[in-house]
Amino acid sequence: MPRSSLSLSRRGLLASAAGLGVAALAGRSGFAATPTAGGVLRYATLGLDTSDPHRHTGSIAVQQCYVEALTSIAADGSVEPFLAERFTVSPDGRNYRFELRPGVTFHNGDPLTAADVVANIERVKSKVKGGWLASAMKLVDGAAADGPNVVTLSLSKPYAPLLNLFSELWILSPKSDGWAETIKTPIGTGPFTFGTWVPKVKLTAPAYRNYWRSGEPHLSAIEFDLGDGTDKALALRAGDLHVANVERDTVEALVASGKVDIKALKDTAWFSIAFNNRKPRPPFDDPRVRSAIALAVDKAAIMKFVGGAEGVVTNQLVAPGNVYFDQALHDADPFAKPDLAKAKALLAEARVKPEDHTIEFVSWVGPYPQIVVQMVRKLGFKVNHVALDDIGAQKRLGQYDWDMNAMSSGPRADLFLRWVRLMTDGPNPVLWGGIQDAELDRTITAAVEEPDLARRKAIYLDATRRVAEKVYFVVLGHAPDLVAVAKTVQGYEPGFTWACHWASGGVARAALVAA
Repeated sequence: MPRSSLSLSRRGLLASAAGLGVAALAGRSGFAATPTAGGVLRYATLGLDTSDPHRHTGSIAVQQCYVEALTSIAADGSVEPFLAERFTVSPDGRNYRFELRPGVTFHNGDPLTAADVVANIERVKSKVKGGWLASAMKLVDGAAADGPNVVTLSLSKPYAPLLNLFSELWILSPKSDGWAETIKTPIGTGPFTFGTWVPKVKLTAPAYRNYWRSGEPHLSAIEFDLGDGTDKALALRAGDLHVANVERDTVEALVASGKVDIKALKDTAWFSIAFNNRKPRPPFDDPRVRSAIALAVDKAAIMKFVGGAEGVVTNQLVAPGNVYFDQALHDADPFAKPDLAKAKALLAEARVKPEDHTIEFVSWVGPYPQIVVQMVRKLGFKVNHVALDDIGAQKRLGQYDWDMNAMSSGPRADLFLRWVRLMTDGPNPVLWGGIQDAELDRTITAAVEEPDLARRKAIYLDATRRVAEKVYFVVLGHAPDLVAVAKTVQGYEPGFTWACHWASGGVARAALVAA
């Protein structure tokens, strides 16, 4: 889907120029005093598309309040224990051991056991065909309960993303209504229960008072606004919402109201320009020409426009602070600053007269690609800019009858979920030009099969260098999605992705205080 930041208005740009950064606006993240028990938190970010957590297509922002997983994603993208108190991986990366946290109960009062976890793994493996877990589940040779509190898992081959992806394998009671087909009333272990769901309207989730983490939750309930027509900025200012995702062009007014703090997801959206790699036409198949075009793009200006003070210029698929980020590679970015003179020299070396060529440029509708187009035109190229809605852009890109695009992609639970789209047979490869590179495929596969984090990071950096050598696409930078939090809320911290509840933060730790 198109990024919300692509709709940034002129007013939003002025707000960014005023320096209204998340770091300056974040306000309180902990408690000034002992949290007050009770109260209903009104929450609106993403929707809820199904009552069956194993079959979701984007409900992570809601359902994780009532279902939890063995693992969770930490602020830097690494893995934290969650329902599993600890986990170990064999040196060959094929065998996993999860030791369950003691004292965890489902919302029906039953204790969580290893057999329950195995039943969930088997249900996802046998009944869920799509989603990011599908590939991982195909590799599971066996899952077994080694006593009441230990789960062992064996894979047919190493698959390093497993622990991160297991943060979205939610554990439910096999007694949940509809377990055999489609779950109608999920029974989880989370700090809140499923409650009452009115599709596309709201979910009311009452607190679970026997939650395994002592003293939590502080709230009596959460009411999730699932409607599409809510003006979230207006509702926040009116006090009708406590937590909501917001557009960057609303931040200035929200902060001026004095009623909210602005926080950011820990992972980021990454912005890029890409070239047609599946069916490139001359001269855009020449890396020198691609490099010249990249040198015409002012990364800093683009990232300030789309991300304000939080926009970060880099050349990697992750932002600074992520466990996979590499400072040395960042410092060596040849496109960090625009250089028209060098760009023109590269075009002369390639014997390309820009005025003789028209770039077929495809994007979503929005101002960010328009700015890229104006920058590229400074080299003398003519540009036919085709701006479409999401479906239209995906269709046009899939025809590979274009030369260049400007796109973005949002938070992911594991770095592989970004790299897999760049593989020859990867899902939805069109945003990055449908790369067909056997050497790149082998490098990404090697990273996926490497159990050691340090060695895996080094291999992913090799893949980054391969992309840079071929100039398949150019990362412009990163910017986080923003969440407005009412000043009457203390203790709430957004997670790495849109999950409303995670091991080190989220709604279980939120409390309402007097205005």
